[in-house]
Amino acid sequence: MNALGTPIDLAQPARLVFGRGTAGEAGRWLGRRGVRRPMVVTDTFNAARVGCLELPGEPVVWGELAGEPTTDDLARVVGAAEAARIDAVVGFGGGSSMDLAKLVAVLTGSGQSFSDVVGAEKVAGKRLPIVQVPTTAGTGSEVGTRALVTDVAAAAKSAVQSLHMLADLAVVDADLALGMPRAITVATGVDALAHCAEAFTNRKAHPFIDLYALEGIRLVGRWLAKAAADGHDPEARAGMALASLYGGYCLGPVNTAGGHAVSYPLGARYHVAHGAANALIFPHVLAFNAPATPERTAAILEALGLPVSTEPEKVFAAAHGWCLRLGCEMRMSAFGVPADELPAMAGEAHAIRRLLDNNPRDLSEPDILSIYRAAF
Repeated sequence: MNALGTPIDLAQPARLVFGRGTAGEAGRWLGRRGVRRPMVVTDTFNAARVGCLELPGEPVVWGELAGEPTTDDLARVVGAAEAARIDAVVGFGGGSSMDLAKLVAVLTGSGQSFSDVVGAEKVAGKRLPIVQVPTTAGTGSEVGTRALVTDVAAAAKSAVQSLHMLADLAVVDADLALGMPRAITVATGVDALAHCAEAFTNRKAHPFIDLYALEGIRLVGRWLAKAAADGHDPEARAGMALASLYGGYCLGPVNTAGGHAVSYPLGARYHVAHGAANALIFPHVLAFNAPATPERTAAILEALGLPVSTEPEKVFAAAHGWCLRLGCEMRMSAFGVPADELPAMAGEAHAIRRLLDNNPRDLSEPDILSIYRAAF
């Protein structure tokens, strides 16, 4: 945990608009800048409602995304962008759409391939303006500089980090999530929680980010169950949109840790939705880390409105029960994961050092395997 005076570098969009009914500001902002051929990178559902963005000129809608992005998806969307000669890109959807939009903005016409830019700050430059408009409340990708893509050949997630992928404008209109199904609401909501909780208990935790992390956790504790119970509750949706945004602020200078690393193989290998994978793993890693961060673990439980404890068994029971009450699937076997693949998955997770090195307690490969077996 860093001291108050430890240097920290926060990169945030030049402009952020938050509030109900604000989606149209995306198009108005682009129009004022003379954009005539924006591309919307989105999924099959949101492709049908891009009209709310009030885009100028002759928009190109790429709505082929059907799940978490892969290198195949990236090749198709960059090819489409280059063929259409677009002059801006809009990410419209969940984190998957927004991550692809970031990569379209820096790879289109650049001469760089995805493999060239995997890692930190390898992108040559921003080629197109970026506007991000989230329609879920989980990733906080609208304010981030990272993009995650599953490498089809390697069956593993690869991350690109670049300040060139930071949005020029982020528009957070919580009304876009009204009516979202309960399962997606819960999974994305726990993802937002995981971002905040993993940043709060992180080796790189910083007082500047603690402010966002703890308030994000409180917002999830107050609003997620209400948003899940009533998909049309505008206040609950706004609360979760703000929690997700705060989680996004946590990702830049601090990032996630063990929970995300342990969850990644479920998505890369078995296409478990990112939020659902995080929900399944969250109680296990929170409890595992409790001996290393007892005060912060207790603060997380308190912020969620759960019984406060620093004992791993009680921490696990509280967090696991909370996830179950929300309706999260908490058995790995229910996602079709074969038991004999758990050791290989543990090896893959243990290799994700960019996250595991942030964890407050060392997670060995046997520790990860034990978590998988307990979650199976």
